[in-house]
Amino acid sequence: MAEPQSSSQGSSLRRLVPRIFSRASRINDVDNLIRTVRANHPRGDFAVIERAYAVAKQKHEGQKRQSGEPYITHPLAVAQILAELGLGPRAVAAALLHDTVEDTGYALSELTAEFGDEVAMLVDGVTKLDKVKYGESAQAETVRKMIVAMSKDIRVLLIKLADRLHNARTWGFVPPEKAAKKAKETLEIYAPLANRLGIQAIKSELEDLSFAVLHPKIYNEIQSLIAQRTPQREKYLNQVVEEIDEDLRDLRIRGTVVGRPKQLYSVYQKMVVRGREFDDIYDLIGIRVIVGSVRDCYAVLGAIHARWTPLPGRFKDYIATPKFNLYQSLHTTVIGPAGRTVEIQIRTQEMHHQAEYGVAAHWMYKERMNGGKTEVRAADADMAWLAHISDWQAETADPGEFLDSLRFEIGAKEVYVFTPKGRVIGLPAGASPVDFAYAVHTEIGHRTMGAKVNGRLVPLESELKSGDVVEVFTSKNPDAGPSQDWLGFVKSTRARNKIRGWFTKERREEAIEQGKEAIARAMRRQNLPLQRLMNQDSFSEVARQLRYEDVSALYAAVGEGHVSTQSVLEKVTALVAADDPATGPIDVPGRVQTRESRSGDSGVLVRGASDILVKLAKCCTPVPGDQIVGFVTRGSGVSVHRADCVNVKALSGEAEQDRFVDVSWAPTTKSVFRVQIQVEALDRSGLLSDVTRVLSEHHVNILSATVSTTDERLALSRFVFEMGDAVHLDRVLNAVRRIDAVYDVYRVTSS
Repeated sequence: MAEPQSSSQGSSLRRLVPRIFSRASRINDVDNLIRTVRANHPRGDFAVIERAYAVAKQKHEGQKRQSGEPYITHPLAVAQILAELGLGPRAVAAALLHDTVEDTGYALSELTAEFGDEVAMLVDGVTKLDKVKYGESAQAETVRKMIVAMSKDIRVLLIKLADRLHNARTWGFVPPEKAAKKAKETLEIYAPLANRLGIQAIKSELEDLSFAVLHPKIYNEIQSLIAQRTPQREKYLNQVVEEIDEDLRDLRIRGTVVGRPKQLYSVYQKMVVRGREFDDIYDLIGIRVIVGSVRDCYAVLGAIHARWTPLPGRFKDYIATPKFNLYQSLHTTVIGPAGRTVEIQIRTQEMHHQAEYGVAAHWMYKERMNGGKTEVRAADADMAWLAHISDWQAETADPGEFLDSLRFEIGAKEVYVFTPKGRVIGLPAGASPVDFAYAVHTEIGHRTMGAKVNGRLVPLESELKSGDVVEVFTSKNPDAGPSQDWLGFVKSTRARNKIRGWFTKERREEAIEQGKEAIARAMRRQNLPLQRLMNQDSFSEVARQLRYEDVSALYAAVGEGHVSTQSVLEKVTALVAADDPATGPIDVPGRVQTRESRSGDSGVLVRGASDILVKLAKCCTPVPGDQIVGFVTRGSGVSVHRADCVNVKALSGEAEQDRFVDVSWAPTTKSVFRVQIQVEALDRSGLLSDVTRVLSEHHVNILSATVSTTDERLALSRFVFEMGDAVHLDRVLNAVRRIDAVYDVYRVTSS
């Protein structure tokens, strides 16, 4: 659909990054599209592509792109990207039609009747990914829908990635703010997914285009640095290539030796994240050798190691043990001519195609092997991680937590271990036997009591390595459960969620019983009519007033110390007396009566004044225990500040002295205080969801939150929330302080 015109800020960006301001190439017409598809699928149904193009062109008639081109150039470009990835005619047809249902009056039922169920399913899957565009968690919900759609048919995600890639190529024509938002989303979600699917061609371009939009000046600077050093680097590169070519001739192996291009975003990441200097990164020479067979790969490796000394620990055999996204290659790093480090990749042409196009190449192969049928699903063993994420996302109720976990999941490195029966289990790097146990089955994880790795007994916190054979021992006790200590070393999201879920359930049941007993003891101690109070619905009403789901949640809050028994009893007896006035009020011993008048629910007494409006200042958010002063405002009663508040100091002149009044704390059960805390931590995946979860577990009512991350990867979060008991604040702070990576948390007393 047509988008608003870009601002002058976009014009300055255009000069820096001309490559993202390109219009659709005129060569990408439908004839060229069909030629590209025919190269990979000689016996394909090309008529469906022609019909899809005709329908898309008709339905998008009159619509314009931001660049001023006809809208049809966008679906045509998306289809061309998919054709170059090797996808078949039906997926290409779906790419041509992917915006028709959402952006035109073309109904899905019409599309189904004209193109069949398969094309309609792909178009519908892509359409669903764009439907959720409202609410604070819209992006998280969108990603959740993406994973569900993706697990049904991987081509849905491939169309979406191609759609995002073409849009990224024309970000120069949208307002800079919108382009920056899309670029950030691309770096966090789409580029990692492309990487996870093994599609390096899309992943690299998405990263560089996003980098260009988010940091145009840095992008331009790195590009300039590369241009300055290119001549001397090319000279050295040619020397290395010539020596490897000589080895190929001696071995009588046909092959291609080329230098690997440096990705700008990769250079930037190494400079920022790893703290390396540009010269150290750029001087690292990368060579790729492409040969005809697997046997030739190992022969070339031997020759290179005979010529140059390999660096210990830098050899990786991804041919014998491919990566999870089907990537295969030999990697080695050697000390090349003049003592400079050279990174070398050795692979076959098929492996190179797989490395560039990943699961798309795999899909094309399966489509050919199945005679054009497309019954292959993401649940295949080689792409089992898609189904794994789809299942796992259902276990995470909070969309924000799911998104944080997804970012970790799609970016995490993995190890592959075996069960005693030879089944392969993929786990995050650094995983333990406990992670393995939960990956096999939740109940096995809960009952784990010991483990063997490669036949030897090991501690449960041991770190697993790829190729390990793992066996776990489980307790036969039906009441066996996990240990709280496991949370300190498990790495997988699944294991962490399951352990927390178990303890939340166990703690809740215990807290409910403790809460019931505490209320009953208090009633007996104060000679209250236990039977009369417990048989009425007043406890349910009190739970509702205090924002708890039900009576059990109220009992749990009392058992955990979040709510005092005294305040619950006061509210219950007040409700009973109001519902049954004939019996008269019920006296609750221990209720504090004061001669001074209370000022609403502020919990503050104003000396010598009654029925006066009292407000707690938001600038310093005082709570019981703080030294406070009152200031008579004009028309808004008394404003209560902390004695050390900067605003109080500013008002301490002679002219304002007579407006200060004496105030003191006298909180009631209805008093509510506003508190602001700051959490400082090392930035990591899932940090925000962990903090909000802990606050939620302590029944904190969050009013607002601000989160920022510094260049040094320090996360600073501020939360404003309400609480009724100042003593409860220490418990909250201590609980947050125990979160992994949090190094400081404190109350903020000034704005």
